[in-house]
Formats: sequence, structure tokens, C-alpha cells
Amino acid sequence: MPSDPTILAFDTSAAHCAAALLRDDEIVASRAEAMSRGQAERLMPLLEEVLAGADCAWKDLDAIGVGVGPGNFTGIRISVSAARGLALGLAVPAVGVTGFDALASIAPTGQIPAIPAPREQVYVGTDGAGPRLITRDEAAALAPLFFCSDPELQAKAIARITACRWTTGQNAPAPLYVRPADAAPSSDVPPALLDE
Repeated sequence: MPSDPTILAFDTSAAHCAAALLRDDEIVASRAEAMSRGQAERLMPLLEEVLAGADCAWKDLDAIGVGVGPGNFTGIRISVSAARGLALGLAVPAVGVTGFDALASIAPTGQIPAIPAPREQVYVGTDGAGPRLITRDEAAALAPLFFCSDPELQAKAIARITACRWTTGQNAPAPLYVRPADAAPSSDVPPALLDE
């Protein structure tokens, strides 16, 4: 295995589509686009643009890095399923990186990584305690919070973390959900099945 891998990392866990390509321990291409919807249609073309921008092909990749959340349920599922599919198709490992790990790698010392959530809440990851969903006021009482408003910077962090983890034989990436889904199963009675 090469000591300086080529890694494609991406994230769609919030209202964005972001990607970064790391080669020989250097970010050689990256892009981010703000979008509240449409990540499923935009992700693969964006990845191809990032690869082309660095004169790189799919076959050149050694690993895939992906943001696994917490964040938007649909966005997380889009990027995690894309990463798992690409890893399978390219026969390379895929590494899931939490938003907390990515933010912790770029946060100033003493600040807690925080990810915005609906209804004036935030996801926080603190040492010793697992990820939590709490109000902004509760989070601010813990310590200064670090929010990343640059998804491109977060994608770069995911690429760098993946470079450190890709040879460790991790499980396939899985979404990190901190709160239950807003959607609920239908309460309608299912139709009767007819025997032939």
C-alpha cells in the first residue's frame, strides 16, 4: 500500500455538497457548493469535477473518506451510500469521519466542536460524553463553541483524517444519528394481499 495515498473525501451532512482530494499528503483540489436540496443529483458530478481538476481518475484512488454526521438525515444517507458504493466498485476502503472529529482537527484549542441543529439546538461532542443534542444556551455554558461555516474546510479535514485511518481496517461507514428521525411510519392500514 502506498505511504502517500490518494484520497477523495466528501460531505453532504448539511446544506452543502463538499469534496476534497488529497494526494501525497497535500490537498490538490477541493470544492463546495451551498444547497438545501439536490445533493443526490449533484454529488457525483462534483466529485468528477474535483478529480478532473487534479488530473486524477477514479482508478487512482486509494481510499474514500466521508462525513457521517450528525446533521441532515437525507444528506448523511446520500454521502454514506455513495461512499460505500464507490468503495465497493473501486475495491478501496471507505472511512467514515464524524463531524466532531473533522471539526476537532481544525478547532482552536479550548473550543468544543458544535454542529447546528434544528430548533435552536446544537450537536456537541465533548470528551468522555458521547455526542449530544442540546440547546444553544446549554452548549454555550460548557465552553466556547466552534462552528465551521466553510464546508470545503471540513471536507479537507475529512480527507486528512482518512489518510491517517484508511489502513486500519475499519468497518464500512455508517450514519451517525444523534436524534430520532422526524419521519414516522405510516399509520394507514396496509392493503390486503390477495392470494392467487
